[in-house]
Amino acid sequence: MKQAKRLLVTLCLAGVVLPAAAQQPIRIGDISPYSALPQGTDGWRKGWELAVEEINAAGGMLGGRKIEVLARDDAGKPDVATRMAQELVTNEKVDMLTGTIFSHIGVAIADFAGRNKIFFLASQPLTDSIIWEKGNRYTFRLRPSTYTQTIALVEEAAKLPAKRWATIAPNYEYGQSAVASFKAALRAKRPDVEFVAEQWPALGKLEAGSTVQALSAAKPDAIFNVTFGADLARLAREGNTRGLFANRLVVSLLTGEPEYLDPLKDDAPKGWIVTGYPWEQIKTPEHSKFLAAYQKKFRETPKIGSIIGYVNMQAITAIIRKAGSLDPENLIAATRGLTFDSAMGPISFRPQDHQSTMGVYIGKLDVKDGRGMMVDWKYVDGKGLQGDDAFVKSKRPAEAMK
Repeated sequence: MKQAKRLLVTLCLAGVVLPAAAQQPIRIGDISPYSALPQGTDGWRKGWELAVEEINAAGGMLGGRKIEVLARDDAGKPDVATRMAQELVTNEKVDMLTGTIFSHIGVAIADFAGRNKIFFLASQPLTDSIIWEKGNRYTFRLRPSTYTQTIALVEEAAKLPAKRWATIAPNYEYGQSAVASFKAALRAKRPDVEFVAEQWPALGKLEAGSTVQALSAAKPDAIFNVTFGADLARLAREGNTRGLFANRLVVSLLTGEPEYLDPLKDDAPKGWIVTGYPWEQIKTPEHSKFLAAYQKKFRETPKIGSIIGYVNMQAITAIIRKAGSLDPENLIAATRGLTFDSAMGPISFRPQDHQSTMGVYIGKLDVKDGRGMMVDWKYVDGKGLQGDDAFVKSKRPAEAMK
């Protein structure tokens, strides 16, 4: 063993390039709520596992180094997430951090990355603050933000005849931000609208009966919904039973995503305008290739987390290739303005706010063969939904722009 180590040192000092098997892997630390949100993380893990398998089979990165992902469960708690990040950086010596889904966890890890000067690609948290008020130069974000997805819905909501609106959203940063952005953007396009009711259930604790009753009593023409997961299921079923959605328009964030749409089955509320992921109907060559590989490996259909996990690893690969190293400063320089091809088409990272231009699938809900699905959908490129330079400058700290 000692002789082998001496030989390794000698070869390195001599400038000999070692075969891939003898090189250290590129270590990526993933922090996600595996126990707190299993329906959202199962597809996520499978997506990045597929991408890593393909990347390593193709020869790895930086002269043959394999990618190794060290996944940690944040349990949906910021203190746990921060402790996991510290363990990954200090003990496991990861080269970068990625992952997170819940907005408050994304904010916590972004703060950690900024303080510890480690590159962080936030994959799924939608909070705007991660690239605006609490943005830093070490943090980038892949998935379209709350603002981006909300603006996509506002474009459709403004076309509706509705004047009286109600909102329902989980009472934490994501829900609060979504409602604030929706109100401001819709009022800018339609000064004639008014908001007549708000419901703020605690995340995961929606009391469907009283909530539906309160919304019905306000007599809105339309509803903006931000609930998801179990809360969405309760709202949809109780609302259908009590006629809340009869002759009433609804626009809804995330509802068309398989993670949340599939469990509704034939309770999926018809006619809702939603953001989502109509995986079975996307026929681009890039997506078809991903879909075939995913179904072959896992024998199941993909979720939104699946495609995000896969594209996230495609992004990391493109970043490292352009940087030519794992130095955080080189990674930052490489990511700013980077454009790469993905299973969702070309995506760029905006240098002014570190947000990617990943787009949004938007359409209507219908029920066919006993299951909910998106119809009349379209893909809207994110670059047409994001704030201009002046808007970003008013939101983002000056030091984050350096």
